[in-house]
Amino acid sequence: MAFIDALARRQLSPAALDTALAVVFAAGGLAAREDAPAEYVQEPGPAGILLILLSTLPLAAHHRRPLPVLLTVTAAVLALREMDYVRPLVGPWGGPSVGFVHLALAAGVFLTALRSGARTAAWAGFALIPAVAAAEALLMPAYRLPTAVTVIVLLTGAWALGRLFMARRLAARETLLRAAAVEREQAANARAAIARERTRIARELHDIVAHNVSLMVVQTIAAGRVRERDPGTTRDLLGTVEETGRATVTELRRLLEVLRTDDEADRDPTREPPQPSTEAIPALVDAVRAAGLRVDFRRTGTPAPLPAGSELTAYRVVQEALTNTLKHAGQTRCRLTVDWQEPPRLLRLRVCDDGGRPGGGPPLAAPAAKGTGHGLIGMAERIAAVEGTLHTGPRPGRGFCVHATIPVPGPEPDPEPGPEPGPAPGASAGPASATAPGGSP
Repeated sequence: MAFIDALARRQLSPAALDTALAVVFAAGGLAAREDAPAEYVQEPGPAGILLILLSTLPLAAHHRRPLPVLLTVTAAVLALREMDYVRPLVGPWGGPSVGFVHLALAAGVFLTALRSGARTAAWAGFALIPAVAAAEALLMPAYRLPTAVTVIVLLTGAWALGRLFMARRLAARETLLRAAAVEREQAANARAAIARERTRIARELHDIVAHNVSLMVVQTIAAGRVRERDPGTTRDLLGTVEETGRATVTELRRLLEVLRTDDEADRDPTREPPQPSTEAIPALVDAVRAAGLRVDFRRTGTPAPLPAGSELTAYRVVQEALTNTLKHAGQTRCRLTVDWQEPPRLLRLRVCDDGGRPGGGPPLAAPAAKGTGHGLIGMAERIAAVEGTLHTGPRPGRGFCVHATIPVPGPEPDPEPGPEPGPAPGASAGPASATAPGGSP
């Protein structure tokens, strides 16, 4: 079977194969000397030589016209048998004797079964072969049954071998097509993964620019206001601006290195920029305090380990909320609460500001139109990705609040013996929903 598979996969030139077969069978048919009794076979004359050539040489054109060539070869072989120019398949000399012209006929049947469609191959197998067997049997009245059996075995074997080769060839082609489809799917998945990664990086760039650059602008404005009456504070603010700018450039460079094209070097996982977590929230609070925002920070509960995505989401939500307060309410007062709850195991984040107040510094940006807060949309997308909830909106009277909850995965329960173990304690009936914001502060 492995040999057949190898032959089926080989790409031989049909013209070369047909020509070689035609020459071999023609030469063998002309050179063969029949040793059967004279009553069964005669020495071929010019007509016999012409029929021998007609039963073999048309095979050279089989790849162009399979069915006409097969019919031509069949007619020539039967004519040779009618005129007794070739030895019968069965006679008084013993077992079957297959000459070159009958081998040429079997080769024609094989090639037709190999190269033709199902309809033509079926016609050759179920119509032509029985007709040839019947004709050969009629030409040998004394050996009709052995002759018919010999023809059927010879030609049916050639036909079956041709169909087997065809099936193997189709199977090999189908395997190649499936491999190509899998390769295309893998390439598409890789492109989708790259697109998702670049979308994530674009969100990270927004968070970096929105936060750090806003801090730099606020600190620069404050430095300009106290430049003449408090040079020392001005120097401190400008130094903070410089440090923030350097940190921003470093973080941007790390992210932009990830955005290399496919033509560059292979992706190196060590080049991934480090992601902030909830442990970095106190440093974030110190940074916005340096920009003039009065933050009352309170942390309650016992911190629990979170997945990396949830850690980054919690940090970015706090960062975006504090940055929005600076941008839209100025140097006001806000309260940040990080509450680790259990049970149920949740991380609650709450950022509420008092709104802009006289003397609190002007906002950095005009209030956005309803529904255009891209930062709040980014918050909602992040929270939804970790199956949390997000609520944003104005406070009664003045100010704005951002309230987010992030589920904390519980420890894996120990398996207990029993016929039907129940669900893990605290398992929820479905994923938490994320509420998209209705506007920006």
